Amino acid sequence: MAVQKVLIVDDSKTETFLMTAILQENGYSVASAEGADQAMDRIAAERPELILMDVVMPGRNGFQLTRAITRTPELADIPIIFCTSKSLETDKVWGLRQGARDYITKPVNAAELIAKIKALG
Repeated sequence: MAVQKVLIVDDSKTETFLMTAILQENGYSVASAEGADQAMDRIAAERPELILMDVVMPGRNGFQLTRAITRTPELADIPIIFCTSKSLETDKVWGLRQGARDYITKPVNAAELIAKIKALG
C-alpha cells in the first residue's frame, strides 16, 4: 500500500514548512508535531502511514521517540525515516538500530525524500 498520510516530527518550523511543501506538491497529506508528546498525540489521533523524524528536539529526542514507537506493538508497523542535521555515520547506524527504516540528512533533497518514501511501498 502506498503511503498517503505523513507525520513530520520536527521542532523547526522552517524545516517543517519546507518538508510539508515538498510532500504536498507530491500529493501527500501532511500533519506535524513539534516534539515527542505532541507526536504521540498525533499518532494516536491520525494514525499516519509514515513518520519523518528529527533527532534534536527538546524533551525526548528523535532516537528515544523512535524507540518508543517501534516498541509499541500497535505502532510498530508505522515506518520512520529520520530527517536530521546529524550527519555522522554513527548517528545513522544508531538511528537505524532504533527501528527507523531510513535516514536522510538536512537540508532535505526533495527528489531523495520522495524516492525513499516511494521505496517503502
